Amino acid sequence: MLQPKPPLTMLHLGLGSFHRAHQAVYFQAMADAGDASWTLAGGNIRPDMPETIAALQAQGGAYTLETISPAQERSYQRISSIKTIVPHEADLVGLVAIGADANTRIISFTVTEAGYYLDPKDQLDVGFEDLKNDIAQARAGRAGSTIYGALTAILRARRQRQAGAVTLLCCDNLRHNGQRSRSGLLQFLEHVGDVALLEWVRQHTSSPNAMVDRITPRPTPDVAERVFAATGRRDPAAVMGESFIQWVVEENFINGRPAWEAVGVEMVQSVAAHEEAKIRLLNATHSCIAWAGTLAGYLYLDQGAKDPQIRQMAFDYVTDDTIPLLLPSPIDLAMYRDVVLDRFSNPALKDTNQRVAMDAFSKIPGMIAPTIRERLARGQTAHSVAVLPALFLAYLQRWHRGQIPYTYQDQVMNPTVAHAMCEAADPVAAFCADKLLWGDLAGDARLVNAVRSAFARVEQFEQERA
Repeated sequence: MLQPKPPLTMLHLGLGSFHRAHQAVYFQAMADAGDASWTLAGGNIRPDMPETIAALQAQGGAYTLETISPAQERSYQRISSIKTIVPHEADLVGLVAIGADANTRIISFTVTEAGYYLDPKDQLDVGFEDLKNDIAQARAGRAGSTIYGALTAILRARRQRQAGAVTLLCCDNLRHNGQRSRSGLLQFLEHVGDVALLEWVRQHTSSPNAMVDRITPRPTPDVAERVFAATGRRDPAAVMGESFIQWVVEENFINGRPAWEAVGVEMVQSVAAHEEAKIRLLNATHSCIAWAGTLAGYLYLDQGAKDPQIRQMAFDYVTDDTIPLLLPSPIDLAMYRDVVLDRFSNPALKDTNQRVAMDAFSKIPGMIAPTIRERLARGQTAHSVAVLPALFLAYLQRWHRGQIPYTYQDQVMNPTVAHAMCEAADPVAAFCADKLLWGDLAGDARLVNAVRSAFARVEQFEQERA
């Protein structure tokens, strides 16, 4: 009698709220439809979320997802698609073992935009201490704590065990996320000097571009309370998300993939149009509302999204300066803009400005600078888009004075440099001269003039709200 084949595995690095409310949900839909050909395993590459990881382990990887519609209708779903929860160990031995198994055909990851350490020209910025440390660790044959250090350890073991080709699937909000994360990994391996592994990765891995979308706020204690009231289940690993969900993936898998198209994933030849719409119309707008909302004294994103003045800033940015650059498009961009603003206005999500405002030193070059750069290259104005960096500069000055009502988190920002910008005789010029933020636009007089004009409007906005 033939034994059934064991399921193939996708190993995910980063068991935060987003993965558990997004990719894991698609795997659950496959299981619910009777497709048991693939399974999920996952763990963290840093010792993050120890209580959540412990809760997931105690629950066999299962947890409850609370979904909230724009009409504030709540539904509850038990997600049990993550079959293996890997506890964190400094040497990542558990993740390496799964990643080096021949049945593992995809390694996916969510580490936030800042976790790729790429400058505006997609060069790996090895000035970061954790990246330097990981290069040294990899040279010594040890795992690291960055995505590159972790992947190097996993792929090195996979090569040694002759486990076959594997797809590396980035699930972060990074433009051209597959090719850029791949570029960062190859550059990392060049710094490590492992020529054999570098060549193996080039030949035995692929890196599809993908676009992911679902608002998933950090769960607050009341999520678990609502889950208990609705289901009778105590679940410290409960997670929440909006009802909207989207995943668009490029057909570029080197060793098989799940039948995701059967559960709503859009498998395409190119994700470019979806990617640009998401990054410029949604992600940049997200940050705009969070920065402006903080300046206006709001704690939650929906408060800013419903504020007529802030909503108009976001609307003008998209309508005046961004949509014209993306046409022609297979997407109804005006409708996309309106849906985005309505999604951000959902009060039931309780999405915080703190979560959305973070990592601006990665978001400005990735999500906002391209629009300014393209408009200037066309000889066009950047009147509306310049409001976004101007809002962040005003936000940064509040941070400099210790007036942000929460802790600002930014993996890439150098606090000394940021404080110096704010203390400069001309903060706008200092801000616009920063190469990390602006790349080849740094110091451009057209950029300085656009941001200076926008900053004056932002200062007026702040005075009105004082």
